[in-house]
Amino acid sequence: MIKKPVLFFQNMSFRKKILTICIFISLIPMLTFGIVSYLQTSSQMLRREENNLNETLRQAADAIDYKLNSYMDALSMVLWNDTLKTSLLKTYDTNYEQYMFYKEEVDSLFLTIRSLNADISTVSLYTSAPGLYPHGDYVLRLEEALDMPWYEQALVATRPFFQVSEDGQELYLVCKMYYSYPAPASVVCITVKMQDLFASTRNLVDGSYCFLLTDLDGNPVYTASFFPEDSTDPALSGEALMDGEIPPRYVAAQYRLNNGSWMAFLYRPSSEQLTAYRYFQLTAFLLALFSIAFSFLIASHLSRIMAKPLEKLSADILLVEQGQYETATQDMDDNTRQDEVGYLQRAFHAMVIQLNHLINEVLIAQIEQQKYELRILQAQINPHFLYNSLSLINVEAIMAGQTGISQMSQLLSTFYRTMLNKGKSMTTIRDELENTKAYVAIQQIMHSYSFDVTYDIDERALSFCVLNLIIQPLAENAILHGLDHRQTPGKGMLTITCRLEDDFIVFHVIDNGCGMTKKDCETILMADSKGYGVQNVHRRIQLYYGEECGLRYHSTPGAGTRASLSLKRIAAEPEKIQAI
Repeated sequence: MIKKPVLFFQNMSFRKKILTICIFISLIPMLTFGIVSYLQTSSQMLRREENNLNETLRQAADAIDYKLNSYMDALSMVLWNDTLKTSLLKTYDTNYEQYMFYKEEVDSLFLTIRSLNADISTVSLYTSAPGLYPHGDYVLRLEEALDMPWYEQALVATRPFFQVSEDGQELYLVCKMYYSYPAPASVVCITVKMQDLFASTRNLVDGSYCFLLTDLDGNPVYTASFFPEDSTDPALSGEALMDGEIPPRYVAAQYRLNNGSWMAFLYRPSSEQLTAYRYFQLTAFLLALFSIAFSFLIASHLSRIMAKPLEKLSADILLVEQGQYETATQDMDDNTRQDEVGYLQRAFHAMVIQLNHLINEVLIAQIEQQKYELRILQAQINPHFLYNSLSLINVEAIMAGQTGISQMSQLLSTFYRTMLNKGKSMTTIRDELENTKAYVAIQQIMHSYSFDVTYDIDERALSFCVLNLIIQPLAENAILHGLDHRQTPGKGMLTITCRLEDDFIVFHVIDNGCGMTKKDCETILMADSKGYGVQNVHRRIQLYYGEECGLRYHSTPGAGTRASLSLKRIAAEPEKIQAI
C-alpha cells in the first residue's frame, strides 16, 4: 500500500520531485500557521475583550465607590455634629424651644446634606430620646423603624453599614449615633435610590451584557441585564461567578468595591467579540489561498542556489540572537532573489526592523505608563475634605453667626494653596509642613479640639525638597483611623517630628489612638488594604527615591501608632527637579 506512492515518487523527474517537495513544504507550514493564527487570534481577541471588560468594570466600580464615599461623608456630618447630639438629650420646657431646635439645628443640617448630594432622597434621625416629637421625615421615633430591614443590626453595629431594601429599589446607609456616655439610642438613616447609585452601569459596552453586584456570600445586591428578550444566553448566578464557574460562551470580569464588602461582575457573550473579526478571518483565509497558489507557481525556482541565501539568513539570525538587530539589517541586498528564500530573507529583515522598533516603543511606553500611573495616584487625593470643611463653615454660619469663619477660611486657603503647589510635584519641607499644620488645625476645629498636636522639626531640614503631599495623608490617617477611634481616657495627642539622619530625612507621625495589630501594620501598604492614602504616599516615594525609601508602621493596639517616613536628601530648588 505504501510502496506504490513511494515507487511513483521515485519514477518522477527530479524537477517534479523538487516541485512536489516544495509544494508540501510550503503547504504544511501555511496550514499550520493558519490554524495556529486562527486559534491564537480568537484567544487574543477574547483576552483583549476580558481586559476591556476589566477596565470598564473598574471605572464603573470607581464611580460607584465615589458615590458611596460621598454618602458616608454625609453621614459623618450628622454623626460627628456635637451640637446635634447634645440637643437630642436636652429637655425642652416648651414646644417652641423644640421647634427652634428642629429649625436651627436639624433642618439646616439635613437640607445642607441633601443640597450637596442630589442622590440622597431622605435623611432621617430615629431616636428614643424622651420628650422629642416627630418632625417630618427628618426626626422620627425609633419605634417607627421596627419594620425596617436594618433595625436590629443598627442597634448592635459599631460602624456604619449599607442595607438594601426588600424590593431592591433603595439603599440604606445606617449608623447608630456615637456617644461617649450613656444616652438614649439614636439611629441615622440615609436613603438613596438604587437607580441613581448605579447610573454608571448603563451603556457600559456595546451589545449584550449583564452587570451583577453581590455580597461576599454571592447573594445578589443589584442586577442590570441588557440581553435581548429573545436571547438564548442564560443568566449566571453570583455563586457561580464567585466560584469561577463561567461557561466558555461568556467573557467575564470582576471587581471589589465598598471596601471589599461587595463584588461587582460584568459578563457578556464571547460570540459578539468574535463576530467583529469574521472579516479579518476571511481575509486571512484568502491570503493563505493566494500564498499557496503563489508557492505552487514559483516552486520550480527554489532548487537553485539555496545555500548562499540560507547561509546569509542563518548569519543574520545569529546576529539577532546576540541582540545586534541593526547589524542584521545593514547588509540587505537590493537584488535579493524573488523566490521563497528571498521572500523569507526580506520578511525576516522586515521582522527584525519591526522587532527593534517595537522593543524601543515598548520601553518608551513603559516609562510613560509609570508617569501616567503616578499622575493617577496623585489625582486620587480625597476631594471630600474640601466639601466637608465648607459644609461645616456653612452650618456653623447658619447656627452661630460669624464665629470661626475667618479662622477656618484662612486655614483652608493655606491648605489648598500649598497642596496644589502651582501644579508642581516637588515642594520644600517648609511648605509641606505648612500644608500639614493647616490641615491638622482644621481637623482640631472639626473635632472641637478633642486632641492636641506638637511639632518637633529640625530647622536644618526646612530648605530641602520633597514630593508634594506626603506628610498630610499620614496626619489624616492618624486622625481618622487612630484618634477618632481612641477609647482610653484622656486627651488625644498627635506628634510630628522631622530629623536629618546621614543622607536621609526621617519623619515620624505618632498618635495615641486605638492602634493596630501586627497583621494590620504588615498589610496597610498592600494593594488590598484600606489605607489607600498611605499606599499613594508609599508608591510615589518608591517610584521617585527608590525601594530603600518609603513608609514603615509600628503600632500597639490601644496605645497608638507611629508612621515612619524616610527620604533621600534633595537640596536643589523644586522647579529644577524634573516633574514625575
